[in-house]
Amino acid sequence: MSEQNKCRCAWLDTTKPDYVKYHDEEWGVPLYDDTLLFEFITLESAQAGLSWYTILKKRAGYKKAFANFDVQKVANFTAGDIERLMQDKNIVRNRLKIAATINNAQRFIEIQKEFGSFSHYQWRFVGNKPIINNVNSDEDAPAMSEESKAFAKDLKKRGFKFLGPTTVYAHMQACGMVNDHSNDCFRKEEIIKAFG
Repeated sequence: MSEQNKCRCAWLDTTKPDYVKYHDEEWGVPLYDDTLLFEFITLESAQAGLSWYTILKKRAGYKKAFANFDVQKVANFTAGDIERLMQDKNIVRNRLKIAATINNAQRFIEIQKEFGSFSHYQWRFVGNKPIINNVNSDEDAPAMSEESKAFAKDLKKRGFKFLGPTTVYAHMQACGMVNDHSNDCFRKEEIIKAFG
C-alpha cells in the first residue's frame, strides 16, 4: 500500500507533510528518554490554548531557543533569558509560558533526583505499560483520563505550571503512555507489535 493510501487517524490533516511525518513516526510511540520527555513537556505546555500544529511548526525554534531541550541549561535560564526569548518570533512569545518552561525544568530535575529519571516517574501513572484505547472515531478519544488527572495533580503539587489534565493527556498520547491511534490507523498495530 502506498504511503498516500495508508489509513490514518481522522484528526490528521494529510495535506501537511510535516504533520503526517509526526503522526507516522512519533505520535503514540512509547518514549523513555528524559531529554525527549522534557521536549514534549515543554511543547505541550506551550500549546495550551493553541493548536498542536502551531507548536509543531515552531518546534525547531523551541529547540534552538531552549538549548536543545537540555534541562540543566534551561533550569539555569535567567530573567535576561526571558527578555531575550520574548523577542524570539520562532516561539510563542508568552511571558508566563516562557517562565513556566524554566520553572518546569527546575521541577523536572527534582523529579529526576527523586526517581532516578523523569521516565521512571511518569510511567508509574500507567502501571509502566501503554494504555491501548478502543478508538473508532474522534469522539472515542478522551480529552483527559483518570490517569492524566492523577499525573497533572501530582505535577501541580510539585510546582509544575501549564500542565493541567487535558494538556497532560496530550503529553501522554504524544509519548505513548496511551495509544489513541484509531483502530483503523496503520500505526496502531505497528506500535502495539513493537512495544505491546
